[in-house]
Amino acid sequence: MARMHSRKRGKSGSKRPLKSVSATWIRYKPKEMELMILKLAKEGKTSSQIGIILRDTYGVPDVKVITKKSIMATLKEKKVMPELPEDLSALIRKNVDILKHIEKNKMDQTAKRGLLLTESKIKRLVKYYKRSGRLSSDWKYDSKKASIFLE
Repeated sequence: MARMHSRKRGKSGSKRPLKSVSATWIRYKPKEMELMILKLAKEGKTSSQIGIILRDTYGVPDVKVITKKSIMATLKEKKVMPELPEDLSALIRKNVDILKHIEKNKMDQTAKRGLLLTESKIKRLVKYYKRSGRLSSDWKYDSKKASIFLE
C-alpha cells in the first residue's frame, strides 16, 4: 500500500507468526494475563507498551492467542480504556512538538508543511473515531489547546 503523503510504497514492520495455537512453554493462564494487563494499564501504559512489556519481560509472544481477545478488548471490558486513542494522542504530541519548533524557527517551511500534514491526519482520524463511536460527536481538536489533551 502507498504512503499517505508521499508517493512511495514500502513494506511495514515485522510479520506475526502464522500459528494461532498457544505455545506449550507459556505458563500463564488467561485470568493471569488479564490481571497483568490491568496492572500495567493502571500504571499508565498504553496498549502497545503493555504488549511490548508482556513480550519482553514475561515472554508472552501474543496475548490474543492466550486470552482469545486483544489487549484493547480486555481494557474495554474492564473499563480502563484511555479517553484518547493511542494513535491520535501520538499525532497530537507530534503536532505540539512541531508547533514548539515553529515558534523558535519561524522560517522553517518544511516544518510548516509537516504541521499541515499532521493536522490533516488528526482531522481524518477524529472523523473516523467520531463515526465509530470512540470519540463523542462534540469532541473538537484545537491546535492551540492541544497540549491539554496530552495530560
